[in-house]
Amino acid sequence: MARCTAPVRGHSSAAAAAQCPACRYRTSSRYGSYSSPYSSSNSGTSYSSGGGRGGAGGAKPRWSKAGSSLMYTSAQVQSLTPIRETVETRAAQQPDLRDVFLCHAWDDRQGAAKELRDLLVAAGVKVWFSENDLALGVPMMRAIDKGLANSRIGLVLVTPALLTSLPREGVADKELAVLLMRNQLVPIVHNTTYSALLNVSPMLASRSGLSTSEDSMEVVAKKIAELVSIQPAGN
Repeated sequence: MARCTAPVRGHSSAAAAAQCPACRYRTSSRYGSYSSPYSSSNSGTSYSSGGGRGGAGGAKPRWSKAGSSLMYTSAQVQSLTPIRETVETRAAQQPDLRDVFLCHAWDDRQGAAKELRDLLVAAGVKVWFSENDLALGVPMMRAIDKGLANSRIGLVLVTPALLTSLPREGVADKELAVLLMRNQLVPIVHNTTYSALLNVSPMLASRSGLSTSEDSMEVVAKKIAELVSIQPAGN
């Protein structure tokens, strides 16, 4: 029996669903009518009335801070819930880990990746970022390996530059391979689409995450900050 390639979270685009052996026949010409075989009622998450993109009637995840103005789509809550569970488990087992490892294309290191890193740090997130954490004289792959091991989750900034670099099987491709093996990966799609990603990495395209076509980069950073925030014991 064919199995869904995106269990729990569902697919984030029609193109990703169309490539799934279990879901391709459920997909219609409009992705809005595609239903994941795993409904939101199975995610253990409460939703406010109405779905939709942000604003009134959006969804609020259980980890959302009291008084937070951030609103999520139901699909975002569903896709981020298992990531939050990983954050909680790893925080309990290894409290000294960095919050996130930021995987990005080399060409984005002074552009979109730096912008996202700076916004995350401003929001209180501890980020492993190659431009800041690769010391002179330290072998690159060893440093990256340690960065991956010492971070609770990974973020993959999906840009046109990343789509160009992945087929070359460079450093970003190796980072991505490690992250795809674990249930701790959040794609952040920026200035491209899931359909374009599907042509380069079907496995990554099957993972739903966040997109700057729905939220600004600043809002994306704030949502990641909420996702990884762990209240100290007793609070």
